[in-house]
Amino acid sequence: WNALPGPHWADELARAVAATLASGRGALVVVPDGRAAARVDAALTALLGDGRHALLTAEAGPEKRYRQWLAVRRGSVRAVVGTRAAMFAPVRDPGLVAIWDDGDASHSEPHAPQPHARDVLLLRAAHDRCGFLLGSTSCTVEAAQLVESGWARPLVAPRERVRAAAPLVRTVGDGELARDEAARAARLPSLAWQVVRDGLRSGPVLVQVPRRGYVPRLACERCRTPARCRHCAGPLEAPGQRDLRCGWCGRDEPHWRCAECGATRLRAQVVGARRTAEELGRVFPAVPVRTSGRDHVLDAVPGRPALVVSTPGAEPVAEGGYAAALLLDGWALLARPDLRAGEEALRRWIDAASLVRGQDEGGTVVVVAEPTLRPVQALVRWDPVGHAQRELAERAELGFPPVSRMGAVAGRPEAVAEFLAAAELPPEAEVLGPVPLRPAAPGGPRRPGDPPAGEAWDRALVRVPPGMGAALAAALKKAQAARLARGGTLPVRVRMDPPDIG
Repeated sequence: WNALPGPHWADELARAVAATLASGRGALVVVPDGRAAARVDAALTALLGDGRHALLTAEAGPEKRYRQWLAVRRGSVRAVVGTRAAMFAPVRDPGLVAIWDDGDASHSEPHAPQPHARDVLLLRAAHDRCGFLLGSTSCTVEAAQLVESGWARPLVAPRERVRAAAPLVRTVGDGELARDEAARAARLPSLAWQVVRDGLRSGPVLVQVPRRGYVPRLACERCRTPARCRHCAGPLEAPGQRDLRCGWCGRDEPHWRCAECGATRLRAQVVGARRTAEELGRVFPAVPVRTSGRDHVLDAVPGRPALVVSTPGAEPVAEGGYAAALLLDGWALLARPDLRAGEEALRRWIDAASLVRGQDEGGTVVVVAEPTLRPVQALVRWDPVGHAQRELAERAELGFPPVSRMGAVAGRPEAVAEFLAAAELPPEAEVLGPVPLRPAAPGGPRRPGDPPAGEAWDRALVRVPPGMGAALAAALKKAQAARLARGGTLPVRVRMDPPDIG
């Protein structure tokens, strides 16, 4: 289900749950975070009344969450909405299992056996013979594969309806650069400033910045060499206006000098949300500037003129919709060394652009990224399904997931080599690697596959053709069990179909 742009998806999910309950069966809805769960909770309460459903989120606390779990287990409550852990909720006689925004990384459990909420709900739908609903404003490659295989059917609105509901999306292309030479190096070209000024006349304007902080990445002003720490070679960051600190070891760097040319002056390589809010506040001094990010996430903002600077995923809903939106530093999202970089960038952009008013109401979105790139063109056409279908076709040609099945084996180099030598892999299996894994930065964000800080780990990928996933999983499980039975002390992490192949 590709939902129309706007914040109304929670009401549609509530209607699907109400229809399921009216048929005499239960319903389960899994959403990525507490903010989304609160929206579905409010929509269900408005539609069904109090006490007709359970809310399972970490914010509720263990006592209330356990009380709700028992009510579901006993069958006194037959509808559940919650975050990732709710995928295992014991709903009696389920008639519908639904997941919203399956591309969000929060749906992937970081602890063993590391299930994904989408895969668990697919299994539950097949086991309980109930309906399965996958909804999002965007579209993942896995969702496109479900439709292409015939397992699922698409629920999409006519193109005319989509174009009317979606905002006008503009890019900084060659024509704009020809009229504004400064835009070649500027972070906010003239088109962006004009859209902000016009939007502030009628309502709030959203500014999406990929990075939080002040100046998260720095480089030499003269030769553009990335600024590195003298002690650990980690990237230097500017968490405040005058601070300079290593992003890995946390040491201050008061007297930095470029190792290539000897210069002492720095320039911003990536500008964070706090710095962006400060710059916009100086340009529009009479307009209030609000920020939303990891430390302080806003749920909603009033419909009055204001600048709302947000990191991806933390965009608040504006009353009546945003008048305009700027999607800055698109290269920072697209240049990530990840198989899903384009898909994830498009998902982030569409999620933000969905909060902007439609074209009929004058809503405009400006994306600052190379206009010829496929994700940018998909945003301009508002065609996430077409983008996912093309990605799926290319991955099928190259043998990438989700078309092929893949297992990841990570650990110390000697442990990985020993594991692969002992594993009885299927004859069709292809081993890619091992290759070194980059250590996790101390104090930085960690992903499930990151090695412990300070340790040198390798990772090998084992790929098999479609239909061989069960045989590969059995072989890896047997090899892991045999290694532990022999008393292996070095840790080896095994994961099927890792979502973050870089």
